[in-house]
Amino acid sequence: IDEFGPFAIKMRGGKALAPKGHARTVPQFQSSKGSLIITAALELSTNQVTHFYSSAKNTAEMVRLVRTLVEKYADQERLYFSWDAASWHASKRLYSEVDEINRTAGDHPEVKLVPLPCCAQFLNVIESVFSGMARAVIHNSDYPSVDACKMAIDRHFEERNRHFKENPRRAGNRIWGKERVEARFSEANNCKETRYR
Repeated sequence: IDEFGPFAIKMRGGKALAPKGHARTVPQFQSSKGSLIITAALELSTNQVTHFYSSAKNTAEMVRLVRTLVEKYADQERLYFSWDAASWHASKRLYSEVDEINRTAGDHPEVKLVPLPCCAQFLNVIESVFSGMARAVIHNSDYPSVDACKMAIDRHFEERNRHFKENPRRAGNRIWGKERVEARFSEANNCKETRYR
């Protein structure tokens, strides 16, 4: 689970086809046509994205997403939610809402929270989904309005979800077992990647 944005709706640069001798320019200073925040969840086993648009990044939007997913996956026994270490992902209100959902479990799945460690965005698989969406929809764009941008984003996620329904594949790559040395304590082990200091 993560949020993308806020980002302004304005002319964006990027690779584009242009007539010979014509240089495409993007004004440095532009007035924004509005802004968007996308709140989304990636279901890892089927690679399906559930998203909606938020007015802010806060606990209320997280509660809204949790309740949406509990309804969507009502036939499951348990749902695991994983997200980064943002403050609104670990608020008392969110935890009390999750406790309330779990107290009334039976006709809907139990909710388990599995937060990611601090400074570990690279473990959050939805970041790569957002990156692909940005390249496909936001980069090199000039939408006339916020609604036009929303339509393009909705279409992108709809096509992505359809593709993975027709061609099933789990989200993310396997990273465990690719360590440089065996994961055990030894004074002889050099666990640090040599290309990075």
